[in-house]
Amino acid sequence: MGGRRTVEEVADCIRDAESILFITGAGISADSGLPTYRGIGGLYHERLTDDGLTIEDALSGAMMALRPEIAWKYIAEIEANCRGARPNAAHRFIAALERIKPNVMTLTQNVDGLHRMAGSSRLIEIHGTIHRLRCIECHHARTVADFSGLEIPPACPVCGGLLRPDVVLFGESLPQREIMQLESVLAGGVDLVISVGTTSVFPYISGPVWWAIETGIPTVEINPGETELSHAVRYRLKMGAVSAFTEIQARLQSTKS
Repeated sequence: MGGRRTVEEVADCIRDAESILFITGAGISADSGLPTYRGIGGLYHERLTDDGLTIEDALSGAMMALRPEIAWKYIAEIEANCRGARPNAAHRFIAALERIKPNVMTLTQNVDGLHRMAGSSRLIEIHGTIHRLRCIECHHARTVADFSGLEIPPACPVCGGLLRPDVVLFGESLPQREIMQLESVLAGGVDLVISVGTTSVFPYISGPVWWAIETGIPTVEINPGETELSHAVRYRLKMGAVSAFTEIQARLQSTKS
């Protein structure tokens, strides 16, 4: 568990680093009131949907193709539960750091859009964003603040085809552009890798941290729970994201004065 000394060491690492890769999961949005289990599927932890399906089946690419009304039913329910959420202090800390450091990048699993809402622009949204809709038949796409007023499932206004959220559903491949973007970041080198609020079960999420560990780059994990990375990172803060970044921010401010 990270004590005062660890918080100070992490703050010092952030202060000294010019290039930082943040890797964020659902835990960073917990203090914004969003569910943490499996990110978008958090509302269905250890229970079936009303249609007797696991959330993985209901929110799969196969279901969107075969029974889009089922997939959209649960996407819309989840969006409604997330509607009105605002970025918290952890999102704002990362966004502020992006403005004062030459190279801060955030790789996020989250589809909630809160990093972008907080002001971050150097983002790799590896699972997409629930606020962007795209047609499966033509090239039409649109951005929406929320799903209020949408017919479910929505039809494309251009060709009449099905609109779907531009997110990676269960069983679908990761977007190649975002994978290449991550590879480019790692190839360019970073001074510090910070994992925040993710269980790190996916190899493309834990991989950059293991890479940093193996190459001697300082690593930090901020997570109140245990993960497969907890024993291996250089610094571990067993805390929620907002608590951790509030203390780190206080340390950075104290060293300025």
